[in-house]
Amino acid sequence: MKIKVLLVDDEREFIQTLAERLEVRDFSVQTAFDGDEAISKIREQDFDVVVLDVLMPGKNGIETLREIKSIKPLVNVIMLTGHATVETAIDGMKAGAFDYLLKPTDTNDLVGKITKAHNIKADQEERILQAEIDKIIGKTGW
Repeated sequence: MKIKVLLVDDEREFIQTLAERLEVRDFSVQTAFDGDEAISKIREQDFDVVVLDVLMPGKNGIETLREIKSIKPLVNVIMLTGHATVETAIDGMKAGAFDYLLKPTDTNDLVGKITKAHNIKADQEERILQAEIDKIIGKTGW
């Protein structure tokens, strides 16, 4: 099963090129060009990982991150920035970012972080499912 990734950045050419690079590596990729479009897509479907630009017009990356985490807490978000500062990294990590990458990013680095983020999410989902199964079995006395 392919890892489902949502790429969010207002730089259309950059994000389309990145999407192509990830699709060639067998990821299922969708794009959004601002925070509101990203939130709309998150509400409509499930993603394993979101790659999110920090600086966008309108709703910025940190605001979008907070909203994503309130809607789908298990989705891991990797923040992308061309203007890294310690403050934005700290804000992002406090808001629940999985990791940070600087733009332009090395595709192999991004693939590694996406795969790691997906594996952590899948492990969390498996533990939740197992807890639900244990709860059902406990109630029925099997």
